[in-house]
Amino acid sequence: MRHNRAVNHLGRQSGHRKAMLANMASSLILKKRITTTEAKAKALKPYLEPLVTKSKEDTTHSRRVVFSYLKDKEATAELFRTIAPKVADRPGGYLRILHTGFRQGDAAEMVLVEFVDFNEAALASGKKEAKKTTRRSRAKKAEAAPAAEAPAAAEAPAAEAPAAE
Repeated sequence: MRHNRAVNHLGRQSGHRKAMLANMASSLILKKRITTTEAKAKALKPYLEPLVTKSKEDTTHSRRVVFSYLKDKEATAELFRTIAPKVADRPGGYLRILHTGFRQGDAAEMVLVEFVDFNEAALASGKKEAKKTTRRSRAKKAEAAPAAEAPAAAEAPAAEAPAAE
């Protein structure tokens, strides 16, 4: 029975597990999207989300705390400069886990882990809806434009007549 065993040890000793999670978190911060196994992704989510919450407050202390977990200067800087401002209004749930299938070699469940606010595909679908409204407004402008051109055409010959004299 697994009473009081909330942490998935991932078949590793604690030092190896901490290093692996730090490396995965750094890679995810720098690349915004990684592919890994489902068990590692589920272990990464509670590891990284408190760090993102802590990065919302840009103080020396919070930077040092985050750096003590990540152990990567570039990833810490990226988290505080790029990711924290973008998720500032989000109360939590910064990561998304998408199932992609099974790995060929050992049939392990593979997933895609990404930041919710950095998904270009979801943001692009929102832009497609905006294009539809833009097209409608262009159609309205195109209908209004011939009506506007008619008075302008009437004024143009009057303007050219004095110039011809």
